[in-house]
Amino acid sequence: MAEAAPAIFYDGATAKPRPVALRFEPDALAIVEGGAVAARWPYDGIRRLSAGAGPLRVKSLSGAELARLEVEDEAAAAELVRRSPKIEEGTVTDRRTLLRIVGWSLAAAASLVVTAIYLVPVAADLLAPLIPVSVERRIGEAVDNQVRSIFGGEGCRNERGAAALAKLSGQLVSRASLPMPAEVRVLDSRIPNAVALPGGRVYLFEGLLRRANDPDEVAGVLAHELGHVAHRDGMRRMIQAGGSSFLLGRALVDTSYSREAETAADRFAADLVTALGRSPRPMGAFLVRLTGSGTGVVPPFLSSHPVSAARLEALKVREVPVTGAPLLTEEEWRDLKSICKAG
Repeated sequence: MAEAAPAIFYDGATAKPRPVALRFEPDALAIVEGGAVAARWPYDGIRRLSAGAGPLRVKSLSGAELARLEVEDEAAAAELVRRSPKIEEGTVTDRRTLLRIVGWSLAAAASLVVTAIYLVPVAADLLAPLIPVSVERRIGEAVDNQVRSIFGGEGCRNERGAAALAKLSGQLVSRASLPMPAEVRVLDSRIPNAVALPGGRVYLFEGLLRRANDPDEVAGVLAHELGHVAHRDGMRRMIQAGGSSFLLGRALVDTSYSREAETAADRFAADLVTALGRSPRPMGAFLVRLTGSGTGVVPPFLSSHPVSAARLEALKVREVPVTGAPLLTEEEWRDLKSICKAG
C-alpha cells in the first residue's frame, strides 16, 4: 500500500475534525497535516475505541487524553491493526477481556441462581422459627386482608354451615400440635383451593367443598393445610419472597411450596386423620379426581400444591382401616356444603 493514507484526526483540544494523512514509520504512526507531523503515535500504545461496522477508531496512550483518529480506508486500517500488537487491549474485542467479562457474568449469574435456590431457602428455614408467633400473627392479619379482598370479602357465615365447619376443624386442631391457634374459614370462591396464611388462619374455598364427595376428603385437605401452619411454611415463603410484595396474599395462594414442604404437610395430614381413626386415602383420591377433571386446566389448588405420583403413593401406603366415628353426620355434611348459601 502507499505510504500515506487519508484519515480524520481529533487533537483532543477542540471538537474540530482535521483531515490528515497517515504515514507508517518503522516504530510509530505519523499523523501528517499540511506536510508537517501533527502527532506521532508508537504502535505499542495504539488502542481500538470501537468495534463493528464503520471506520476504525483508535487512540494513543501517549497522546492527548481525548485525541482520536478515524481511519476509513480499509487498507490503511488493516495495516494499522497489523502494526499495532496491543490494539485490542482494553476493548470488548480483546479476547482475553471478553473471556473475563463472560466469565464474571456467568459467575454472577451462577451466584444469583445458587442464592435463590439454596441460600435463600436455607435462610428462611433458619429465620422462620426465630420470628415470634405474635409477630407472625400480625403479618398474617395484613396478608389475610389481601386474600379476603381478592377472593371473597369476609367469608361464608351460614350459621349451620359454620357450626359444621367448627366441628370438623375442631377435631383436627385438637389432635394437632400447633405453634399458634388456628382459625378455619370458607371463602365464597368457585375455584377449588385451600391456603394456610402466616399466623394460623386457614381458608377453604367454596369451590373445593363443592367438588368434595365426603367429609374425609375435606378433612385431608384441611389437615394438610394445618401441617403448613405447624411447620410455619407461610412465614418461610414470605421470607423467601423478601417480604416486600404488595400482593403477598396472591403470591401465597399461587406459588408452590417446596417438594419437601408438601411432603411434610402430607405426613402431618396422614398422622392427624389416622389419629382420628380415619384414612388419609380420601385426600389422595380427591386430588386425583381434581387432576382428572377433564377441563384441560389445572385447578389452582393443584397449581399451588403440585401432586406427584410419589406423594399419592405415599398416601396410599398410609391407608389404614377406618375405626373412628364419621367426622360429620350426613346432615352436618350438607350444612357444610351449603355454608356459603344465605339463611
